[in-house]
Amino acid sequence: MQNKGLIKFFAILFALVSIYQLSFTFVSSKVKSDAKTFANGNPDKELKYLDSIGKENVFNLGFTNFTFNEVKDKQINKGLDLEGGINVILQISVKDVLKGLANNSKNPVFNKSLADATANQKGNQTYIDAFFEAFEANSKGTVKLASPDIFANRTLQGEGGIDFQMNDAQAQKVIKRKVDESVESAFGVLRKRIDKFGVTQPNIQKLGESGRILVELPGAKDVDRIKKLLQSTAQLEFWETYKVEEIGNFLMAANEALKKTEIKTPEVKAVVKDTLSALLTDKKDSVDTKKGNNPILDKIIQQGGGPVLGLFSPKDTAVVGGYLRRADIRVLLAADQRYAKFVWGKPTTLKDDKGKEIDAVELYALKGNRDNVAAMGGGVVTDAKDSFDQLGKPSVTMQMNGQGAKAWEELTGRAYTQKTNIAIVLDNVVYSAPGVSSGPISGGRSEISGVFEIAETKDLANVLRAGKLPAAADIIQSEVVGPSLGQEAIDNGTNSALLGLLLVSLWMMVYYGRSGWYANIALAVNLLFLFGILASLGAVLTLPGIAGIVLTMGTAVDANIIIYERAKEELRSGKSLSEAVEASYSWKGAMRSIVDANVTHILTGGVLFIFGSGPIKGFATTLLIGIVTSLFTSIFIARIFIDRRISKNLNLSFVTNFSKNFFTNFHFDFLKIKKWTYAFSALVTIVSIYSLATNGLDQGVDFVGGRTFQVRFDKSISAETVAKELSDDKVFGSAEAKVFGNDNQLKITTKYKVEEHGSQADEEVNKLLFENLKQHYAAGMTYDRFVNAYDGKKLGILQASKVGPTVAEDIKTNAYWAVLGAMLIVGLYLVISFRKWQYSLGAIAAVLHDVIFVLGIYSLCYKFMPFGMEIDQHFIAAILTVIGYSMNDTVIVFDRVREFLGGKKAKGDFNSIVNQSINSTMSRTINTSLTMIMVLLIMFIFGGESIRGFIFAMLIGIIVGTYSSLFIATPVLCDTMSEEEHKRIEKEHNS
Repeated sequence: MQNKGLIKFFAILFALVSIYQLSFTFVSSKVKSDAKTFANGNPDKELKYLDSIGKENVFNLGFTNFTFNEVKDKQINKGLDLEGGINVILQISVKDVLKGLANNSKNPVFNKSLADATANQKGNQTYIDAFFEAFEANSKGTVKLASPDIFANRTLQGEGGIDFQMNDAQAQKVIKRKVDESVESAFGVLRKRIDKFGVTQPNIQKLGESGRILVELPGAKDVDRIKKLLQSTAQLEFWETYKVEEIGNFLMAANEALKKTEIKTPEVKAVVKDTLSALLTDKKDSVDTKKGNNPILDKIIQQGGGPVLGLFSPKDTAVVGGYLRRADIRVLLAADQRYAKFVWGKPTTLKDDKGKEIDAVELYALKGNRDNVAAMGGGVVTDAKDSFDQLGKPSVTMQMNGQGAKAWEELTGRAYTQKTNIAIVLDNVVYSAPGVSSGPISGGRSEISGVFEIAETKDLANVLRAGKLPAAADIIQSEVVGPSLGQEAIDNGTNSALLGLLLVSLWMMVYYGRSGWYANIALAVNLLFLFGILASLGAVLTLPGIAGIVLTMGTAVDANIIIYERAKEELRSGKSLSEAVEASYSWKGAMRSIVDANVTHILTGGVLFIFGSGPIKGFATTLLIGIVTSLFTSIFIARIFIDRRISKNLNLSFVTNFSKNFFTNFHFDFLKIKKWTYAFSALVTIVSIYSLATNGLDQGVDFVGGRTFQVRFDKSISAETVAKELSDDKVFGSAEAKVFGNDNQLKITTKYKVEEHGSQADEEVNKLLFENLKQHYAAGMTYDRFVNAYDGKKLGILQASKVGPTVAEDIKTNAYWAVLGAMLIVGLYLVISFRKWQYSLGAIAAVLHDVIFVLGIYSLCYKFMPFGMEIDQHFIAAILTVIGYSMNDTVIVFDRVREFLGGKKAKGDFNSIVNQSINSTMSRTINTSLTMIMVLLIMFIFGGESIRGFIFAMLIGIIVGTYSSLFIATPVLCDTMSEEEHKRIEKEHNS
């Protein structure tokens, strides 16, 4: 090997750099472990400890020091499935942005186009492109985007804006730029909020031009609080309010009018009081004596006072709100109240007659106007801080700019004079409605008080400081993983990786002897390089990523196996050890096969990286890095030891007493049985396609949308019972429950309110799930313990995910393109590499056969297998890995077939020459397949329930891929070659 010294230098340098990069991970882990010990299970205390030492030196290398913040920035980050935490994809409402840019235009073409874009948006199509498409179809050239009543308005006019002379193509460019600016603004606002939230190593990034923003918060535990923080638009407004005595007559009139349309039973005549307050305080004629006859009044659970019209149960707010928005009810408002705006307050708790706590929401009536604009907007707020009011209760103080201070003084002066209240409204929710008792408030300082937790005032101050979002931010995809589940994943992944490494190393020693030891050293160096690169790139390690590392172990020795098998052939042909080694490492020896096989693997890995997301991208990253490092260590590191052995004139045989006779006299006629293998594969293909058409596949929420919860109980539970309880019309309407791993753990799936965005819908689903499952737990299980994550959590929701329908459509589209793209790209490469289309056709036929076979197995077996067999992103990753492996295996066989057909190594007829070439690869094929199957079996058994279906797909695929390389790909290659080609080859070989 030439340049041996240079290779040694680079190997040592690379090893030192890898150790240096990994040292930060070890130091960071030690500091975090100390923090956990110090906090003794208190997450807030742990976070404060880590914050306090952020700028302190924790790593001294002698010539330089690193602070904890610097160390943690350089460590290998653990993904959500290993660390625990929350991962969400937020969709900035481009529809709302367009409405704002068009000044809420009433143009019918514009509004119909918005609705059509929402309904007809295709997978992977951005909303704005769908809108432009719909606008073109609806306008038919009669209306332009640059019309004065749409986008050529005062807001967008001027330099860089839109004027009415622009055509649609020109206007589209401006509109796209303005939308991008809005998304960028939202990105900045969210980053400010997250930076102040207090989690270590948050990650926020824009996803292309889709208006989507990815937010990862490792270690975050308070689910409901975080979702509220992220989705709050921070639309702060100040409104004047009506008092109960001013609006009470309307509520009474509305109640009477609703009796005619809502009450079906015979009416009991009620005594109508002058005001709502009077009715509520008169016990003799209270609403309690007339339950069932008052659509609005029956739903009041406690009387109001001042600006509060009454308190209602949260479950009744939608119904009552619907009543108050009805046109036939609003006409009952007095002339000076016709623009009244009814808004709900922040949820609170009351005690009923028996002392039991119940949830309640206050109803307010705001003094609206024709334009539905608040008396004062929140854009004037320059600063906000969490503090405490005069009674010592948590509150938020705000400071306004000069313009705001003047407006605030006028507003509070008017409220003082008229003895009215000012409602402080954030995102259409009244947080408080104080009166003004001491005259106009000057200086622009104000306070939001109410029923708050300290954490709520911190979050509220945070979002007000960060500013408002330019449009609604809806969570369209989310995943929540508890820290205990993450630790289980780490343990499972580590154990399976170590056991896989041990088995592969043991097999290489047993089969190849001393040269197997050299391959094992190369494998160890490969793992060092792999982790070093992951650390230097700041990559995120996920559970599928660990699976990718374990898979790398199986493929890492593949190049060594190809080289060693070639060296054995050269030795058997009479060459010396040095000549055999030189020949096996040459291009005509093993290198051509190794390069072709790994290029196909890199191509499929690249497709997976491009189309994958989250953990799947982590899997692709480790796989791609592993392929590169494996090639380097297999070819160069092992060679260093082999050359050293040769230079000392010591013997090296590449076999052991156990393996020396393996496959030496193996002669099997693969082409003779091709009719039987064709028939078998055709039968399997027909059965698989029939099953796919009739039985379908168990599509996960990644593909169809929905909510999934992994819930653990303190005892065994019946999945059928839970599914029936949750499918009740009063709960989710429909739900599925399956045993997930142990019989005390279920995977629950539902589509309930998956299309509804906002933290309230998510919180409602969580509460419904808790209320209906708490009967299956021992006493003491609370909502917070059931939903939120905490260290050591063993019961309740361990993992939760939500995928909206639009995201599911995008994922499905990406999956199709990924699989098709991988096959087409690799097929094209084989045409270029082998220069004959028959090779590419044979490989594509084998891969297509493998994909259909795996899909068929999943279609036939998912209903009764004891583990999950869902078709999701993990499954697509498995299919692409199968494609890569099948191509890899087929290319190795084809390289040998090409070598035999192009040379004169064998004699006989065409089929005999091909059979000899296939038989010569059997040792490599069986060895590689065996090492891969071993590590996958280890992962399947010990890797954990969450990736068992993913590993099973790869396991079946590799077994089928080995079969198809030998019994499908090669026969197709031979059968598609012309008879003239057969005769030409026979003539050349036998002359």
